[in-house]
This record gives sequence, C-alpha cells and structure tokens, in this order.
Amino acid sequence: QVQLVESGGGLVQAGGSLRLSCAASGLTFSRYEMGWFRQAPGKEREFVGAISWSGGSTDYGDSVKGRFTISRDNAKRTVYLQMNSLKPEDTAVYYCAADLNLGVVVRAASSDFHYWGQGTQVTVSS
Repeated sequence: QVQLVESGGGLVQAGGSLRLSCAASGLTFSRYEMGWFRQAPGKEREFVGAISWSGGSTDYGDSVKGRFTISRDNAKRTVYLQMNSLKPEDTAVYYCAADLNLGVVVRAASSDFHYWGQGTQVTVSS
C-alpha cells in the first residue's frame, strides 16, 4: 500500500521559511517523479513544483519560482520543499504526489499524478 506522509507545515510570518517533507512507503521511490501541489480555500489545486526520479530535472509554478526549491533523497525515500520568502498568498494546504515516471521531463498537471498524501497546512501571516 502506497503512503505519502507530509510534515513540516505550520504558521510562519511573511518573509520567513519552512521546509516540508514527504516520506514515501509502499513504492520503489527512485522510480517515481514527485510533485508538490497546494490548494487554498475556494481555489483550484495549484502546481508548486516537481522533481524527476533522479533529481536531475525540476520545474516550478510561476508563483513560486526563485523562492521554493524541491529536492529528494532516494535513500531516505523522502522529497523536500524548501520555501523561502514566504508570502500570505502562499497560505494553503500543501500536498505531495507521486507517479511512476522514468523520463527526464517532469509534469505539472495534478491529473498526471496517481498517488497523493493527506496534505499539510501552511499559514503565512502578514
């Protein structure tokens, strides 16, 4: 049974930083592309970023480029989202997602990802 468990969310002031983690089990982690998405109340789910199975390719949503960084540790079966210069508009539930993909091109559509975590709340105060 595949499980993705996010952690690291919380309350932070604008301009601050947080690092989210997503620990995976029940899958061959190194064969999976990993993605981060977020959803704020009343809004559509939004692509934050994704990283290829090897970590060699990444992509980011326009609203987070230059502020957020995705990384992974295949030995620890964990993907990370480092979030810097946080803004109140970054407030959302952040979800980790996984899909089997051994290609070098990462994807940005939520429909491309088969497995999802339960989410972790990030709140940025002004």
